[in-house]
Amino acid sequence: MNFALVLFILVIVSGIAWIADKLHFAPQRRLAGIDRMPLWLEYTAGFFPVICAVFVLRSFIAEPFKIPSGSMIPTLQIGDFILVNKFTYGIRLPVLNQKVVALGSPKRGDVVVFRYPRDESVDYIKRIVALPGDEITYENKRLTINGQPLQYSGGEPYLDPENMRYAKRFTETFPVDLGGNRHDILNDPDRPATVFPTERFPGSEFCQYQQSGVTCKVPPGHYFAMGDNRDNSADSRYWGFVPDKNIVGKAFFVWLNLGNLGRIGGFE
Repeated sequence: MNFALVLFILVIVSGIAWIADKLHFAPQRRLAGIDRMPLWLEYTAGFFPVICAVFVLRSFIAEPFKIPSGSMIPTLQIGDFILVNKFTYGIRLPVLNQKVVALGSPKRGDVVVFRYPRDESVDYIKRIVALPGDEITYENKRLTINGQPLQYSGGEPYLDPENMRYAKRFTETFPVDLGGNRHDILNDPDRPATVFPTERFPGSEFCQYQQSGVTCKVPPGHYFAMGDNRDNSADSRYWGFVPDKNIVGKAFFVWLNLGNLGRIGGFE
């Protein structure tokens, strides 16, 4: 269900009822000495301010999402309720998702929510690892951007709660001139480094796949996104690039996890 469209329709319907009440029905009630709205107006015009406020907040300020899978472990856990900043990368028209005011663009290391390119009714959350024009190589489970290898430290065992397998937890750090972002990732030493696309995708001619990984040149207006749970994530390595027009916003805060209240807080 397109919740944004449903909410937009509710704003229009309740708004029309609210205006009609202010201009027509309310004066008639005052003349008749009636204080209370009819029931149908209470459930339309009466809810307009609340529905309108929710619509504005959700469309232009912040939108809540729930993490459905383990592709972003250890950064985000299954069941995390997160907030997504809707204006960091620009103001977009609700429903159409058309950018009308450019305020910024995703940076390397940002965790973003976007509409899945193969089915735009589905929202995905991944980490942006390469920008338009970047050359990215994922080889033997290590990233290189524009010829600069990312730095890795750690490697302690970590129990992946989704599939109950032990992986290794590393801190991945971008070079300073590539943003310097630091975040944790998981690598499963028992999984091969081989990457093969599930099918051809727009821009697949910019990628070369080999036994040890993949190298891609990110086309203009697109991003390369990966999950932090590197061996348990369907991402740009398999289905291609994320168009800028599909970006929903930047994820920045866990506001609830019913199974672990200690999860509440910001993340990188």
